[in-house]
Amino acid sequence: MILSDILNGVDVLDILGNKEIEISEIVFDSRKAVKNSLYIAIKGTLVDGHQYIPSAIEKGAKAIVCEVLPEQKEEGIIYIKVENSSKVLGLLASNFYGNPSKGLILVGVTGTNGKTSVSTLLFDIFKKMGYSSVLISTVEYRIGDEVFPSTHTTPDIITLNKILYKAVEQGCQYAFMEVSSHGIHQGRIDGLNFRIAGFTNITHDHLDYHKTFLEYLNTKKRFFDELPQTAVAITNIDDKNGLVMLQNTKAKEKTYAVKTLADYHGKLLELDFNGMLLDFNGKEFWTTLTGKFNVYNLLLVFAIARELGFEENEILTTISKLKRVNGRFEVLKSQGGIIFVVDYAHTPDALENILDSINEIRTKNERLITIFGCGGDRDREKRPEMGKVATRKSTLAIITSDNPRTEDPAQIIKEIEAGVESQNFSKYITIPDRKEAIKMAIKFAEPKDIVLVAGKGHETYQEINGVRHHFDDKETILELVNIMGK
Repeated sequence: MILSDILNGVDVLDILGNKEIEISEIVFDSRKAVKNSLYIAIKGTLVDGHQYIPSAIEKGAKAIVCEVLPEQKEEGIIYIKVENSSKVLGLLASNFYGNPSKGLILVGVTGTNGKTSVSTLLFDIFKKMGYSSVLISTVEYRIGDEVFPSTHTTPDIITLNKILYKAVEQGCQYAFMEVSSHGIHQGRIDGLNFRIAGFTNITHDHLDYHKTFLEYLNTKKRFFDELPQTAVAITNIDDKNGLVMLQNTKAKEKTYAVKTLADYHGKLLELDFNGMLLDFNGKEFWTTLTGKFNVYNLLLVFAIARELGFEENEILTTISKLKRVNGRFEVLKSQGGIIFVVDYAHTPDALENILDSINEIRTKNERLITIFGCGGDRDREKRPEMGKVATRKSTLAIITSDNPRTEDPAQIIKEIEAGVESQNFSKYITIPDRKEAIKMAIKFAEPKDIVLVAGKGHETYQEINGVRHHFDDKETILELVNIMGK
């Protein structure tokens, strides 16, 4: 693509050289520079990309976008000065790939919990209705029937445009993506043309990154603030911050709720481990998905599909055929009659939701054993909250390791224990080794007892000291119940 076309709409302060040259690739990592590429020098929190301009040129970069022109300029290199490289990156990437988000109906889902479930459910529903789509989620990226491993909840803006470009080329009509607070804050969605934005909820999370809850809230809100008039903003008004999302949006406003009146209203009529009977806007249907939180997930899915012009009956019939998302309230039953629930719940709110859902189903004649931990190098403030919730709502809680990363697992467990209330001291034990913790739960469990294994869900690894070791909760459960004959 010609450089002048890539720069279309970009506020250029100064340009040295001929902008009518052919650009082969755009990069913001100097190591990925190739012959005739455009390198964007970005000032990061730890690294300044301006330092790597010579390295990018050495690898073949023909043009440089930067905030400060280098003192020594290489002959034959085009230098483009802008006020903020990071802010123009999204527009540059969109231009280079032919603005692919305009060739798709792009739906973004944000919130603390439910992003993956809602995005994946939308992808699955539209596939069942006969539409080719692209999915960008924490778990994986999908273009039609192709599946790619996911690296970030929201990929970098160049990768994102590359995925969307490929999706357009392959004839996809819809794109469903998770929009993380990190992605919003770091400009990873800049320049994208969202048709619909959905908000699930917001709770205490990622404060290691955002520092305060207000900053976290405002980052999520920014997604809605920047929507065009042509978009639709759909928010959960049962969440106390749901209406905050709509305060400054130019988009068409829509609401959904279970507890209050809204444009899209849901009711939970029946609930068990096999599924739920629901009522959405006066129409009853059955789904194999279960858990109160899934009422909200499905209601948002329903609202999005309706706003995209689909009929209620078609949407609800398709929802009723859906299977559960991998690692989200996934139910396994052993030969001996023990019920296992594997779930990704890794925040106090998500853990409380899953425990409440189980407690609503159980008769209280069975015990509820909860295995959980907290990730290392992440928000420490949520650890005691997790300890409080788990011991309050379980018969027995086993505190173990999640992904300790670079932290000492024993220290993480100690911080979780700090939240346990004195009346619940007898209701928990600590077993740092996750496999041993699951083994102990199986040993304790009797037929009809429920064992919740929380925190990892779809993940198939455990990260210890920066190294990923294979670990799959579901696989471990099946292996152990077989060995132990339970």
